[in-house]
Amino acid sequence: MDTFLFDLDGTLLPMPNQELFIQTYFKILVAKMATYGMGEKSLYESIWAGTKAMIENDGQMSNEERFWNVFSKIHGDEVRKMEPVFEEFYQNEFIVAKETTSIEPLAKECIQLLKDKGYRRVLATNPLFPSVATYRRVKWAGLEPEDFERITTYDNSSYCKPNLNYYREILDAIGKKPEDCIMIGNDVKEDMCAAELGMDTFLLKDCLINTEKGDITGYKQGDFEDLLEFIKSLPSLI
Repeated sequence: MDTFLFDLDGTLLPMPNQELFIQTYFKILVAKMATYGMGEKSLYESIWAGTKAMIENDGQMSNEERFWNVFSKIHGDEVRKMEPVFEEFYQNEFIVAKETTSIEPLAKECIQLLKDKGYRRVLATNPLFPSVATYRRVKWAGLEPEDFERITTYDNSSYCKPNLNYYREILDAIGKKPEDCIMIGNDVKEDMCAAELGMDTFLLKDCLINTEKGDITGYKQGDFEDLLEFIKSLPSLI
């Protein structure tokens, strides 16, 4: 095993209240788009419709294409001209949502130790956001996009968690087999499903999500201190 896949939200980026993050995100997005004539109800419904389409994506197109196809069916093809406005939002107003997250110092320590030991690192965050929004959240975690050789975003992915093809797509992109990898995440359904492919897993329980109350006894698990100790126990590959 020489490759670590990390989830972002609730894992490297602590998010004690994911619902608060979503509420804050939509509040500032609605305020931004209202100045361009988009009503709150139609924006909310179309964003969720686009998100649902990405989650159900079957690999025939990127998540980005899937989202904008659905979004433009609701608002009309002219809405595609709004892409730069959304990018501007993520560069600026999106920062307000940072207050619903926090920094876990041990996250940076874990990533640095893996670097020092020669392990490959992938940010396997559910690819529902454009790269600008994902890179922002990476920085909120006290990390840099350059800390990872691949970051899944809606423009370079054509599946979403918990679809196992999401993980297969990563493996194809980095040229690895499941047994070469370990998936680190806080969501039992979305992250630990990688075990079905033969990946090792580590369930980070600081911001645990187990909506279906599944049995977690079969996974490596613990808090960030436990994860750090696990990484310390691994041999150097350099």
